[in-house]
Amino acid sequence: MTAAPTTDEYRTLITRALGVALDADTDGPDLQRLFTPSSHRLALDPDVTVVRGARGTGKTYWAKALTDPELREVAARSYMMPRLRRVRVTTGFTTGGSADTPFPGKRRIARLLREGADPEVFWCAVVMMALGVPEIASIPDWADRIRWADENEDAYEDALRKADRQARDSGETRVLLFDALDHLHADRKTADRLVSALFEVALELRLTTGALRAKIFVRPDMYDSAPKTFPDASKLGANAADLTWSRENLYGLLFHRLGNHPSAEAEKFRAQYGEWLVQSEGRFVAPVDLIADEKCQERAFVALAGPYMGTERRKGHTFTWVPNHLQDGKGRVSPRTWLLALRTATGLTAERYATQQYPLHYEAIRESLHEASRVRVDELKEDIGWAATAIEQLEGERVPIEPSVVRQCWERGGLTEILRHMREDDDENSGPRAAADDPIGLIDELVELGVLTERTSGALDLPDVYRLAFDIGRKGGVPRKS
Repeated sequence: MTAAPTTDEYRTLITRALGVALDADTDGPDLQRLFTPSSHRLALDPDVTVVRGARGTGKTYWAKALTDPELREVAARSYMMPRLRRVRVTTGFTTGGSADTPFPGKRRIARLLREGADPEVFWCAVVMMALGVPEIASIPDWADRIRWADENEDAYEDALRKADRQARDSGETRVLLFDALDHLHADRKTADRLVSALFEVALELRLTTGALRAKIFVRPDMYDSAPKTFPDASKLGANAADLTWSRENLYGLLFHRLGNHPSAEAEKFRAQYGEWLVQSEGRFVAPVDLIADEKCQERAFVALAGPYMGTERRKGHTFTWVPNHLQDGKGRVSPRTWLLALRTATGLTAERYATQQYPLHYEAIRESLHEASRVRVDELKEDIGWAATAIEQLEGERVPIEPSVVRQCWERGGLTEILRHMREDDDENSGPRAAADDPIGLIDELVELGVLTERTSGALDLPDVYRLAFDIGRKGGVPRKS
């Protein structure tokens, strides 16, 4: 049997395999690294219109993968979904709209709306552009395209019927992908109107055609805040999927990345865990137990990090400790945060604990949570700014914390006025659904978002993935940085 990688070889492999760029915008999917977690199968079904996923869970990753025939074939094979081989995918919206795409960029959209463009008519024009309707494609300016779409309603329905018939005759499904909806507009209320109109247009495609489908990747908070007052809106939720990552999936992702790095260290790693299927040049599929059996996964991770988060078991088992401390209040772990924490822990181990027997030292793992928390909180500030502002006012406190103490912190910090100003400022992220002066409603909403959790005693807690970057203490927990 091939010798296992040495401690240094493991550290080199982890550092290189997990990479530097962990954002799909800068580090897109490729044949070797594309991982197909079991829980994502439904999200790729062409008939599923809405795919909800928090930041870093794979929305843009899958949107890019589905537009690549080679990667789509990997998904079709892995998920035993032959229908994916008979789809024709066109991007209906993502970042970077230009004259060469069937959708305009963010600034152009803002100008169109200021000039009075109706959001639903806007999306109808985008759909026709994505379907290659000659009458609208020949018009060079987006304002004129929208005007034409508004004045030729019958042309839109005719275009759908024609495209549907052509797709049926060819035996394929036309899928229009919509991603990066947080880049639609700087004003969240306007973005909500655009998303709502897109939902309505997408639902119409699904209900009135047999071979035309929209697939919309959207953050859960944007899905919830977009008005759904159009007919049959309830069918969107019944036809939605969520990008979730179980502990089994997270470890499967890690081992897939390690086994698919093009290096001698990866070859040694693969040799330790049975037969890896060679799917195509440079792509290896791990044995089922390394992807789906937590007992096997734990043995593999213990080889990397040791069994305990200290010198004995009372400090916690590394296999469960790491994902547990990276999850939010809903038990969700972002794979981006997961890989970042492990990569950071590897670097810290090499710097501070280079001679210890395992590639990852438990203190380095503990310290890596601070970097993971910093990134996660930065994302929260970008996505749900009011929630970050509310938690920031608890700085210096300790959890669990009584709701009455939270209210006192908010009163002292003037949160009510801050939230009112945020609602009035078009450049800010959306405020809470609850009234700015309703602390109970704000707390309930933060719990619903997974930022806070509520104990059976009524006290409030804050997951470590948020707590550390907000400089909030916990007795016996991972300590704050001094």
